[in-house]
Amino acid sequence: MDEPSPSEIEWLAEYVRTRVVARRNARGGRSAAEHLIAALRCLYRRAVADGFIAAADNPAVKVAKPRRLASTRRAVADARLAEINAVAAGTGDDPVLDSLLLRLHTETACRRGGALALRPVDLDPDQCLILLREKGDTVRWQPVSPTLMRHLQRHAEERHAPARGQLLRYRNGQPITYRRYDHLWVRIGEHLPWVWVQQISTHWLRHTTLTWVERNFGYAVARAYAGHADSGGDAGTTTTYVRASLQEVASALAALTNEPHPLA
Repeated sequence: MDEPSPSEIEWLAEYVRTRVVARRNARGGRSAAEHLIAALRCLYRRAVADGFIAAADNPAVKVAKPRRLASTRRAVADARLAEINAVAAGTGDDPVLDSLLLRLHTETACRRGGALALRPVDLDPDQCLILLREKGDTVRWQPVSPTLMRHLQRHAEERHAPARGQLLRYRNGQPITYRRYDHLWVRIGEHLPWVWVQQISTHWLRHTTLTWVERNFGYAVARAYAGHADSGGDAGTTTTYVRASLQEVASALAALTNEPHPLA
């Protein structure tokens, strides 16, 4: 543990960066180098905590991470989004499931993990709310339209989802995984070349919805809609005092879907 030097870690990071497997979305191996340094920092942080080395002898903290580049994701135009939904609804072995996935992510701007963690007991049909559990152990109630709520309930009933089991399932009752998303976007890309070229994914739907909410209802509502934690950072401490309410999020959803919401 006390043998590697900062310069050796820098050399290793460069070695990994230049030999990373080049994929279509590769960005010069910067992410691989960043993950390597983050992993070493995690390892050495625990070594320091357990007393194996002194904090001053931690070589990983003396190596800078590569600067993370800005994301290439952006909001999808309305006409393009309609094309995506049309292909999902008209192709594949389970267009009902795929259409439900796209509707869920477009309405709630949730992440894939939040959708996969959704259970029948997380549905509140009276107030049209669903309980989302996403990364960082965050939990929040998110408004959905009455139409989406009905289809989520019907999906759970028809595919025999246990009350405390995963809601989203295949026709045979097996719960879906991240692979369903991968296959969905590969299929859409086969029918819409621009989806394949730009590497559109589920997370682009999150960008699309949150951009629309921010433009029409302001930053505070968009932040609440996204479920971002009030951790300060670049947004500043002002966000502590301008939090949007659940009713404001529901109002934004009602305008987005053109459906009345019980909380709006």
